Amino acid sequence: MLSSDSGCSLNSSGNLVCPEKGGFYLNLGGDVVFKHRIGAAFDINWKASQGDFAGLGVPYRPLLFTFNGLYQPRLGKKAGLDLFGGIGWQSTRFYGYQPTSNCVYFGACYTSSNHFLVDVGAGLRYYFWGHVFVRPELRYYNIMNNTDVFTSNHVIRVGASIGYTIGPE
Repeated sequence: MLSSDSGCSLNSSGNLVCPEKGGFYLNLGGDVVFKHRIGAAFDINWKASQGDFAGLGVPYRPLLFTFNGLYQPRLGKKAGLDLFGGIGWQSTRFYGYQPTSNCVYFGACYTSSNHFLVDVGAGLRYYFWGHVFVRPELRYYNIMNNTDVFTSNHVIRVGASIGYTIGPE
């Protein structure tokens, strides 16, 4: 039974769609910066625990993969700005389906809904101990055709990273 406070509804195709919001996401990423403080970045973000889609007992987990251009202007001796923009994809995995040969042999007991995305973001990098920094950040994702599963194509992620710079700061 779908609860009225879940925010879920039926889309024009008759599919159940729900808001894509909330939860704790883990991030693994790396940046490479070249001359003139311009570089490239790769990130993968995934929901730390499985969500319950529409309160129906269907476990799911979104994963966001991005490849970004990066610009890192300095703001002072211990601070810098990180500006991101790029492309990627979202893979939303729905678990709990009947076992298949992929599930039995490879542990892939889920089906995926995959979508292309574009993203932009910014973070403030502060070096608090040598080459170790903390970076609060804000990212905006425009996920193409995401309304087959969720109520919107737009996702905002607010977070913080702890990192280490190899080489000169």
